[in-house]
Amino acid sequence: MNENIVWHSQHVDKNDRAKIKNQKPAVLWFTGLSGSGKSTLANAVERKLNELNLHSYLLDGDNIRHGLCEDLSFSDHDRQENIRRIAHVSHLFVDAGLFVLTAFISPFKQDREQARKLLAENEFIEIFVDTPIEVCEQRDPKGLYQKARAGEIKDFTGISSPYESPTNPELVLKTAEYSIEELVGQTINYLVECGYIVDTQENVKD
Repeated sequence: MNENIVWHSQHVDKNDRAKIKNQKPAVLWFTGLSGSGKSTLANAVERKLNELNLHSYLLDGDNIRHGLCEDLSFSDHDRQENIRRIAHVSHLFVDAGLFVLTAFISPFKQDREQARKLLAENEFIEIFVDTPIEVCEQRDPKGLYQKARAGEIKDFTGISSPYESPTNPELVLKTAEYSIEELVGQTINYLVECGYIVDTQENVKD
C-alpha cells in the first residue's frame, strides 16, 4: 500500500451505529453449490429481519457481478478476487452497524477464512447451505449444470471446479430436508441465542 495513504479514525464508531439499531452487527455468509438455495434463503432471512425492525443489506453473487465485479471471470483467480472484494464490502457494512447477508458459492476455504479474518471475533457467521449436488442439479434454475455437463461452461463448481465444504460452520442449513420457513426459523433462533438480536419482542412490529 502507498505510504502516503493513512487510515483516518472516525468519531462515530461501529458500536455507536449498532447501538441505535438495537442489534449486534455481523456477516451472515451463505455458502454452497449453485442451486443449493443460498439466494432464496438469504432473501427470506432478510425479509424476517426486516419484519423484526432490524437493519440489514443483502449482497447476492449475481447482482454483484453486474457492477462491482463485472470485470471478473469465473477462473479460480478471479473467483478469489470476487470474494476478496465482497469481504471488504461486508466489513464496511458491519462497520455501519448492519447485518450483511452474502449469498455466494465462495468455493474455497482459504477465501472464506480470509473474509473471517477481516472481522472482529464473532462477527462472521459461516452458514453452509448443505444441499446434495444431485438435488442442485434437479433444481438447476439457470440450466447451468446441464451446460457444464455438456462442456459449455468451464470452471463450474461441483463439476469441473472443486467446492470445499466448510469444516466447522456456525450454522448448517439443509434445504433438501427442511422448508424455507423452518430454515429461516433456525437462522433467527441462532441469532437470538447468540445475542446478535437483542430483544425479538421489542423488535416485533405492532
